[in-house]
Amino acid sequence: MKLKRFLLRYYPPGIILEYEKGGYLRTKSIDLLDLTPETNPDELVAQIRQSEPLVTESRAEQVKQLVLRLQQKQGQQNHHRFCFCKELKAHILPLTNVAFDKSGSRFITGSYDRTCRVWDTASGTELHMLEGHRNVVYAIAFNNPYGDKIATGSFDKTCKLWCAETGKCFHTFRGHMAEIVCLAFNPQSTLVATGSMDTTAKLWDVENGEEVATLAGHTAEVLSLCFNTVGNQLVTGSFDHTVAVWDVASGRRVHTLIGHTGEISNVQFNWDCSLIVTGSMDKTCKLWEAGNGKCVATLVGHKEEVLDVCFDLSGQLIAAASADGTARVFSTTTHQCLVTLEGHDGEISK
Repeated sequence: MKLKRFLLRYYPPGIILEYEKGGYLRTKSIDLLDLTPETNPDELVAQIRQSEPLVTESRAEQVKQLVLRLQQKQGQQNHHRFCFCKELKAHILPLTNVAFDKSGSRFITGSYDRTCRVWDTASGTELHMLEGHRNVVYAIAFNNPYGDKIATGSFDKTCKLWCAETGKCFHTFRGHMAEIVCLAFNPQSTLVATGSMDTTAKLWDVENGEEVATLAGHTAEVLSLCFNTVGNQLVTGSFDHTVAVWDVASGRRVHTLIGHTGEISNVQFNWDCSLIVTGSMDKTCKLWEAGNGKCVATLVGHKEEVLDVCFDLSGQLIAAASADGTARVFSTTTHQCLVTLEGHDGEISK
């Protein structure tokens, strides 16, 4: 293995190593999720050198400078003020979902009008209209971080794969027996996962458009799913009150997470793939160990259904949105509610 160069990742903090092995260019990441402005950079570099053979003594000073740049970024105070920018008359019928590409320069909208539209963020100009579905376009996503493909899932029971640059349809994935309500690309952008009201999830090959696997086992609709950041596991949440963890390579169910007493609204892995958070109509969130499926904590406080939940990229915080009109931020380590965000008049769906 020969190290070619370092790439800096500001959030979550980390250093990407680009190296050559067997004639191929590869990458691996050194995650520095616990980095703070107070971290001793010399001690951290010493730890990195012990665990990563590509970081030799001759590269130590370079790595230290990268750590210092990350710490400098963390020390900057960002006091953002958000204000209304523009309103887009996007569709003739109500919207279902919206999603940005990684750079934020484009976003997509799905609608009851059976289309997905691609927009330029800065100008608000419509770039493409993706037409072809025969029913509501409900689930949409870019293949971030690449941003060159778009997947759309529809109530017409199909998922379509599109070119983000031209609006051309590459593939139509057929096989579900009911509406598709959630989807996701794997991190490598080689697979699309879809979840359906037919109680299954499916994996599809991005290159050839073929079905790779059907993930069967839930007894009610699959309403949410998420790949981990490595791409070797997928988690699905269902209206049957359970969550399933699947091995992507074999399509085998690894764990069933049982404990919620209501439908699952959302599921997500944290950045280092060690934890899963779930939100439920039972008004709680639960934190689970991804490795063994054990419930670590139940996060309580909401007075109505939890409609969405997510980790921050460092994995240290969890945000939950509820039908009670509030959002809450919890600590991943202490499981305590750190702050309650109030101000909405109605339910918070995202």
